[in-house]
Amino acid sequence: QVQLVATGGGVVQPGGSLKLSCGASGFTFSSYGMGWFRQAPGKEREIVAAIDSSGFSFFHQASVRGRFTISRDNAKNTVFLQMNSLKPEDTALYSCAVGSVAAVTTSSYGYRYWGQGTQVTVSS
Repeated sequence: QVQLVATGGGVVQPGGSLKLSCGASGFTFSSYGMGWFRQAPGKEREIVAAIDSSGFSFFHQASVRGRFTISRDNAKNTVFLQMNSLKPEDTALYSCAVGSVAAVTTSSYGYRYWGQGTQVTVSS
């Protein structure tokens, strides 16, 4: 049974930082690409970042490029999202997902399983 547990969310002031973690189990973590998605109230879910199975190839959405960094530790079955210089528009529920293939996948259609998410709120 695939399980994805995202942690690390919270309330932070604009300009602050958070590091999200997603612990995975129930599948061969090192064989699949992973992604972070977010959904704000009243908006569509959007991809934030994605990484391939090896951790050497990745994608970051334009609005977070230079501020967010995705990484993974295959020995610990965990994918991370380091978020710096946070803005109020980054406020959303952040979820991790398992890709269907090893490569970087930027479409939500390419993901098989989703975690429950962790809330990030950026507010002064």
